[in-house]
Amino acid sequence: MNELAIERPEASGLNLWRVNLVGFWTIVRKESRRVVRIWVQTIVPPAITMTLYFIIFGSLVGRRIGEMDGVPYMTFIAPGLIMMAVITNSFANVVSSFFSSKLMLHLEEMLVAPLAHTTIVLGFVVGGVVRGLLVAALVVVVALFFTDLDVAHPLITFTTIVLTAVVFSIAGLFNAIFAKSFDDISIIPTFVLTPLTYLGGVFFSISLLPPFWQKVALLNPILYMVNAFRYGMLGSADISVGVAYAIMVAFALGLFAAVLFMLNRGIGVRA
Repeated sequence: MNELAIERPEASGLNLWRVNLVGFWTIVRKESRRVVRIWVQTIVPPAITMTLYFIIFGSLVGRRIGEMDGVPYMTFIAPGLIMMAVITNSFANVVSSFFSSKLMLHLEEMLVAPLAHTTIVLGFVVGGVVRGLLVAALVVVVALFFTDLDVAHPLITFTTIVLTAVVFSIAGLFNAIFAKSFDDISIIPTFVLTPLTYLGGVFFSISLLPPFWQKVALLNPILYMVNAFRYGMLGSADISVGVAYAIMVAFALGLFAAVLFMLNRGIGVRA
């Protein structure tokens, strides 16, 4: 099984840099076109889901809550809902695409080609980031129908959303490598991402929690991502933005190294 990841043809006489650049853009283009081609699955559902969240939690529940951290509740949850869409869609894009490539044996063609594993990983990750940002833009448009949105710190807002999309794109790739069936690619979203997202400060400020549960909440990495993005948009957060950046970068580098290690060892490269 390991031979698949080890026996790679020599690219003598070829400009390896150019080969990898062409390979990278080919994967990115394929992933981006896939998002647009199956827009009924990739674009429409997040828009409908987020609209329902804004109606139920923002309009109906928000009227009773009033304000949260000094801003209208609808405005408070908007950054969290945008991040929720980025997390779920960047993860879903890569895990489904990579596993499908593995199942249909397309992955084998890439692994035996003179492409660096780093190139393959980056291609899929950028594809996930593209979908995450596209859906985020759509959710922003939806949010504008319900509340006014301002951006207090544009650079923090942009870098946070990109880093979050990168982290969960790599996480999706990590899940896809281990997956043996389509059931396996739904385990992490169902039992890990969904609970952590709902408990990650999307709908509430952790300052409302008892001291013990505040400490427990601080163990949730999604809390830092949501709060960093909320700080970028609203100018307020429950945690240190510097700590949030450190956590996002650490997760991105750690997952990236783990994925490269598995591909180099040939782990999970067959469906």
